[in-house]
Amino acid sequence: MRRILSILLENEPGALSRIVGLFSQRAFNIESLCVAATDEPTISRITISTFGDDKVLEQITKQVNKLIDVIRVSDLTDRAHIERELVLVKVLAMNNVTRTEVKRIADIFRGDIIDVGKQIYTVQLTGDGDKIASFIDVLNNETEIIEVVRSGTVGIARGEKALRV
Repeated sequence: MRRILSILLENEPGALSRIVGLFSQRAFNIESLCVAATDEPTISRITISTFGDDKVLEQITKQVNKLIDVIRVSDLTDRAHIERELVLVKVLAMNNVTRTEVKRIADIFRGDIIDVGKQIYTVQLTGDGDKIASFIDVLNNETEIIEVVRSGTVGIARGEKALRV
């Protein structure tokens, strides 16, 4: 089962490696990992997307909660939430037909062409994992993909629930 954990922690050296270490000790794979400071520069938020059963994830969550740097842990998959991912895709756009098709596909998926070269377009898109995968598949059928960069999943609870200090 796919799980998304959101963790608030003190922005200290080594805090991230201790959390990732708990996952590796349990032979639990991390699908994506996003880390950034919050509106409070001394606090970071980590979003971890992973697959696993409830028992092992519950054990890891309890152990993460015990770490000194950790302030709060929330399993977003237990409640209504919003998740997004950012992707940057560099594609070959050598002629007018290909350029028009890349622009059309980007528009359909509500993406933006953010860089234009002589033969290369870079497209930016946000959405859930399924939308990103579909976008890449469609682009791959129409032109050559040169490079793909995905941010990984970030998520937030819907409604009144908030992960804060």
